[in-house]
Amino acid sequence: MDIGTLVGMVLGFGLIIGSILLNSSIGAYIDVPSLLIVVGGTISAALIAEKLPNVLGAFKVAGRAFKVPASDVTKTIETVVHLSNIARKEGVLALENEKIDDGFLSKGTRMAVDGLPAEEIRTTLTAEMVTMKMRHSRGKNLFKFMAATAPSMGMIGTLIGLVQMLQSLDDPSAIGPAMAVALLTTMYGAILAFVVFGPIAEKLGQYSGEESANMTVVIEGIDAIVKGQNALVIKDKLEARLAPSERRPEKEAA
Repeated sequence: MDIGTLVGMVLGFGLIIGSILLNSSIGAYIDVPSLLIVVGGTISAALIAEKLPNVLGAFKVAGRAFKVPASDVTKTIETVVHLSNIARKEGVLALENEKIDDGFLSKGTRMAVDGLPAEEIRTTLTAEMVTMKMRHSRGKNLFKFMAATAPSMGMIGTLIGLVQMLQSLDDPSAIGPAMAVALLTTMYGAILAFVVFGPIAEKLGQYSGEESANMTVVIEGIDAIVKGQNALVIKDKLEARLAPSERRPEKEAA
């Protein structure tokens, strides 16, 4: 689990709730009509903007924001270099017995063992990477849409509350609840946008970029293995995609 995401979200809500409890009761900040307007309205807008399966899929993808990415570019490069050494010494067919945890790298290796041309392997793996990026981009964009929509729904709730308040000026007892709807919907919209939807969208974009980088390393590595390139050449080419601090020293790599 990604502790940073969990801690950040708990800390965000904790600070908001804590500041409320310092001066008043939490009950004063709970208003069901306001929640219905903001949460229900935001979800309704998302359903209008996207197909139902895509919306459900986006919420499923959102779970990735709470998980540490399975892909590790540095580890993938080490595995590719290891495979290239075996391929150079014993032939590509020797890779058939290698246990590979990365499913994408395993697929590319299997295609190489099957004797497919390098260009065909690259085309197939690239198509899978493009599909992954499109799927992740759809989820990220939906959460960005909801981050933009939630404050707008809060504004709609504020207008509803103001209209109700103006209609009940002759009844002082009704002004308070109407004002609560007006103010709380704005607060709910801001909290959902800046504590939930916006950060999740950013985290999904970050993780998608990391996975894309890992898949690119796999594509380039398998291509180099099939073409019989030297392991050190492959290592240097792939590590060019890493920051200097992430690259392994030459002695350690050897």
